[in-house]
Amino acid sequence: MKKGFCPLASGSKGNSIFLGTENTKILIDAGLSTKATIQKLGEIDVDIGEIDAILITHEHSDHIAGLKVMANKLKIPIFANTETAKGIVASQRDCPQFKIFTTGETFEFADLEIHPFTIPHDTLDPVAFVIKTEGLKLGFCTDLGFVTSLVKMQLKDCDYLYLEANHQPSMVHACPRPQVYKQRVLGRTGHLSNEATGALLAEIAHPGLKQVHLAHLSGECNTPETAIQVIKGVLAEKGLDVDLCIAPQERIGQAVFF
Repeated sequence: MKKGFCPLASGSKGNSIFLGTENTKILIDAGLSTKATIQKLGEIDVDIGEIDAILITHEHSDHIAGLKVMANKLKIPIFANTETAKGIVASQRDCPQFKIFTTGETFEFADLEIHPFTIPHDTLDPVAFVIKTEGLKLGFCTDLGFVTSLVKMQLKDCDYLYLEANHQPSMVHACPRPQVYKQRVLGRTGHLSNEATGALLAEIAHPGLKQVHLAHLSGECNTPETAIQVIKGVLAEKGLDVDLCIAPQERIGQAVFF
C-alpha cells in the first residue's frame, strides 16, 4: 500500500494507523508491539523500515506500547507535544528523541500538513489530528469524553474521518466493571458514545465526506452492529446517509486508497 491509510488496530488493546503518500509513510500512534506492527504492516505490503515518523495523540499505554523499540532500536522519529513527551518518558522510563509540536499549531512533515488540536481526555495534553495531503483533508479523532466546538470546527469538510464510537451507555451501566470505570468512560474526559458520535456526524456530514471509520469500540460495552445501527439512526433523523465502516481491534481495518 503506497497511497492511503489503513487502521492497523483500534481499541483498548492497542491503537495504530498507517498513512502513506507518494513521499512519506507514517504511523499515528504505536499501541501495538513492534512484532505485531510489523506483521500488520506486512499485510498491506509496507515494511516498518519505510516508516518515516510516528505521531502520538497521548501517552496512554494502548497508544504507545510499541514506542520504546520503534524509537530506540528502529530509530523512527517520534512527534508529540511537550506534555505527552514528558508522560511517555515517565511511563516508559526512557527518553526517545522527540520532535516536539505545539498543540493548536499546524506543522509540515514532507508532503503532510498536520494540525494537532486539543480534545477532552484524562491525559496530560491529548490531541486529535487533521492532516491535509494529496488534496484531501483527513480527520483522526478518538479518545475524547465529549464533542467540543473546537472538535466540530476542526473536523468540518473532511474527505475521510476516523472517529471514536466507543460505547453504548446502557451497555456500560449493565457491564460488571467497577463504578469508577463506568464513571470514567461516561465522563467528560472519557470516551464518546455512539449517540454522541452520531450527533457529531449529523452536524459535520457534507456531500464530500467519502467514508467514516468508527474507531476505538469497547469490546464489552459496544458491538460493531450496535454502533452502526445507532449512528445510522441518528443520521437518518436528519435525512443523512454516511458510508460507515468499523476499525476493528484484532485485524487491520478497511484500507482507503488515494
